[in-house]
Amino acid sequence: MNDPAPQDPARQPKAWQDPTASPEERARALLDEMTLEEKLAQLGGAWPENEDAAGADRVDGEVAPMQEVFAEGAVPFDRRVAHGLGHLTRVFGTAPVSVPEGTARVVRLQREVMAGNRFGLPAVVHEECLTGFTTYGATVHPSPPAWAATFDPDLVERMAAAIGADMRAVGVHHGLAPVLDVARDHRWGRVEETLGEDPYLVGMLGTAYVRGLQGAGIIATLKHFAGYSASRAARNHAPVPVGPRELRDVLLPPFETAVREGGARSVMNAYVDLDGVPAAADAGLLTGVLRDEWGFTGTVVSDYWAVAFLETMHRVADDRAHAGALALTAGIDVELPDGLCYGDGLAELVRAGRVDEKVVDRSVLRLLRQKAELGLLDPDWTPESDVDSSVDLDSPRSRELARQLAERSVVLLADRGDTLPLGADAGRIALVGPSADDPEALLGCYSYPNHVLPRYPDLDRGLAVPSLAEAVHAEFPGTDVRTVQGVPVSDPDRSGIDAAVAAAREADVCVAVVGDRAGMFGGGTSGEGCDAADLRLPGVQHELLDALLETGTPVVVVVVSGRPYALGAYADRAAALVQAFLPGAEGGAAIAGVLSGRINPSGRLPMQVPRDPGGQPTTYLQPPLGGYSEGISNLDPRPLFPFGHGLSYTDFAYDALTCSAAEVPTDGTVEVSVVVRNVGDRAGAEVVQLYLHDVRAQVTRPVRQLVGFARVDLAAGAAARVTFTVHADRTGFTGIDLRRLVEPGTIELSVGSSAADLPCSATVELTGPERTLGADRVLTTPVTVTPVAE
Repeated sequence: MNDPAPQDPARQPKAWQDPTASPEERARALLDEMTLEEKLAQLGGAWPENEDAAGADRVDGEVAPMQEVFAEGAVPFDRRVAHGLGHLTRVFGTAPVSVPEGTARVVRLQREVMAGNRFGLPAVVHEECLTGFTTYGATVHPSPPAWAATFDPDLVERMAAAIGADMRAVGVHHGLAPVLDVARDHRWGRVEETLGEDPYLVGMLGTAYVRGLQGAGIIATLKHFAGYSASRAARNHAPVPVGPRELRDVLLPPFETAVREGGARSVMNAYVDLDGVPAAADAGLLTGVLRDEWGFTGTVVSDYWAVAFLETMHRVADDRAHAGALALTAGIDVELPDGLCYGDGLAELVRAGRVDEKVVDRSVLRLLRQKAELGLLDPDWTPESDVDSSVDLDSPRSRELARQLAERSVVLLADRGDTLPLGADAGRIALVGPSADDPEALLGCYSYPNHVLPRYPDLDRGLAVPSLAEAVHAEFPGTDVRTVQGVPVSDPDRSGIDAAVAAAREADVCVAVVGDRAGMFGGGTSGEGCDAADLRLPGVQHELLDALLETGTPVVVVVVSGRPYALGAYADRAAALVQAFLPGAEGGAAIAGVLSGRINPSGRLPMQVPRDPGGQPTTYLQPPLGGYSEGISNLDPRPLFPFGHGLSYTDFAYDALTCSAAEVPTDGTVEVSVVVRNVGDRAGAEVVQLYLHDVRAQVTRPVRQLVGFARVDLAAGAAARVTFTVHADRTGFTGIDLRRLVEPGTIELSVGSSAADLPCSATVELTGPERTLGADRVLTTPVTVTPVAE
C-alpha cells in the first residue's frame, strides 16, 4: 500500500483558520503573522462609493454629522483595502438598493477586501438597525420610546430577533443599536431614539433588544457611551456637566445591565465630553469602567468620525494621528465609518515609540476574535455563502411584530367625557392636523424613509406605510371622514386654520393629530440634530389646537411625536388626549384601533408629559428639591402626566400587598407581592410598577425610582398576584466617597400604575452593616405573575 503524498505546506490550513481552536487562540495566531500596517488596517472601516446604487456615485447627504467634510478626505476604496479592512460601512444603508443588488454588492466588496490582503480576510459588515434594518424596503418598526411604552421586554426581544435574522441573511454581521442613553432633558432631539427617562426600564428593554439581535447572529452595539443625553441645554454634541453620582446611578446602569446580563459584544462612544474629557479619549470610561469593572470583552467602535473630532471639535489633539493615538490608547478599537486617524500617521507614531504597539495589538486581537466568532476566519467561508438574495425584508412576520408593538405602545392619557372609544357610530369625523395624512410622521429619524430617502425624491417609499387618515377610513367604513391639514408641522403657515375649523364645526367629533416630523440635523422637528428650544408643539400647531377647541365640537388630541410635548393648555378642554411615540409602519392602524375601541390601550408613559413648555425640562427621577417647592420658587415642575401613566378602557384595582419580611439584611432579599384585579367589563393589560424610596441616606436620593415592573393581561373580572423579589443591592447608590453601597435604614416600597398612583405601600428595614457593592451586584428584580382563583 502506497503512503499518501505529502500535502503542500503552503496549502495547509493555518492555525488561525482552525475552527476547532478557540476564537482567542485563532485571533492570537493570526495577530502573530501580521505587520503593523496589516494590524492597523483591521482597526478601521471603509464607506465605499455607491456607484451602482440607484444612480448615486458617492456617499452623500446628511446621514452622519459633518459627513461631507470628512468624506472629502477619505482614502479611495482600493487603497483602503490594500492591507485588509476591519469594517464595511452601510453597504445597504446608504443609497437605496434592492436585496439582490445589495447582496451582490456585499459579495463584490468582500471579494475586493479579501483580494487586497495576503490572508484573504473579509470585513465585518455593519448597518444601522434602531427601528428595523435601515435599508430600502425593510419593515419600519416603532421608535424606542414606543418599545418602552409597551413595558414588554419579551416582545422587544422578538422584534430584535426578526431584525437580526433579516440582516444576517443578507451578509450583515454587526448592528449599531440599541441606544441606551437615559433621557434627561426632553428638548434633546435624540430623545426619540431613547427608551425613556428611567434607567431600569432602559436597561431591561435595551438588554432584551441585545438578546434578540445577538441571538440572530448580529453583534449589538450599545450607544452612546456615555452621557450623551445629558448635554447642556439639550443641544446635540454640547458639553455634559454631570457629576459622578448622576453618571454612576442614572446614565451608566443600562449599559452595565446590557453588558453583564445581555452579553453585548460592542459599545460605541458618545460624541460629547464629560466634565471636559471627550468620551472618545476617556480611558477611565472606555477601559476602567467598561472592561476592568464590568468585564466587557467585545469591541469598542467609534461613533462616526468621533476620533477625528478629537482634533477638529474637541481640540485636544494636534492632528489626526494624535487623535488616533488618544482614542486607541483610551480604548476605541475600531474607527468608523472610515479609517482617517488609524492609518499611516498612527503607524509613524508607533514606529517612533510614541505609541506602544501593544496598544495596537490589544485592539486588533479583540476585532479578530469577533471575526472568528462570526465564522469569518473559517477556511470554507465565502461571501456567496454568507448571503441570501431571496429574503423578504418586509415579511408578514416582521409586520406582525411591528403591529403588536404599535398596538401595545399607544398611550391613552386622558378621556374627560368618555368620548373614547368612538365606536362604530362615531358620526361625522373631522381628521385635522399636520400628522393626519402624512405616513412619514409615523416613522423615526433612523427609519430609511426619513433617514435616506429624502435625497431620492423620485423613489417610492419601498414599503406600505398607511397614514392615519387611511387607517381611520379603514377603521370606520361608511363613516363620513373629512381630512384637513390645517397647518404644517413646523412652518408658520396659518392659512389652513379656517378650513380646519370649518371641518370641525360640521363634524360630530374632531380628531386633531399633531406632533413631529422626524429628520436629521435640522431637517425635522425631532431626531439627531433636531433639538427644541422648549416643549411647545412645533410651529403654529398650538394655534390650530386653540382654534379647534373653541368650536364646541369634542376634540380628541392625538400627539404623534418623538418627545413629550407640553399639553397643559389643552388638558381641561380636550375631550381626550392620546400619545403615540412614532409608532412605525403599522402605527396608523394601531392609533385608529385605539380610537375605535377595537384595541384596548395598554401603553404607559416611559417619559412624563410636562404641563408647561418651559417650566420643567426634566424627568421624574429627582431628589426632594427637584419637585415643587411652594414659597421657594414660582415655577411648578410637576408634570401633567407622570412617568408610567396610561389609561385603559377597563379599570384595575390593587390590594393585599405583602412583604415577606419586615427586616432584611443588607445582603438579603424581600418578596413584595400584590394582587391586581380587572374590575371592568372587558379584557385589558395593566403594567404593575414597583417603586423604591430611600427614606434617609448620606446623599440625596430620588423621591421614588422604578425597581420592577410586570405587564399583566387580565380578562374582565380576573385577578393575578404579582410578586417581586427585591435584593438589597437594588437599593444601592453612590455615596459621598463615590463607593457604590447599601446602607442600613428604612426603605419604602410602593406598587401601583404610575409614579404618582401608588395605592399600596409598605416599609422594610435594612439591617446589618453597610456594604460596598462590586461588579457582581444584583441589577434586576425578578417578577412572577400567578393567576388568583376566584
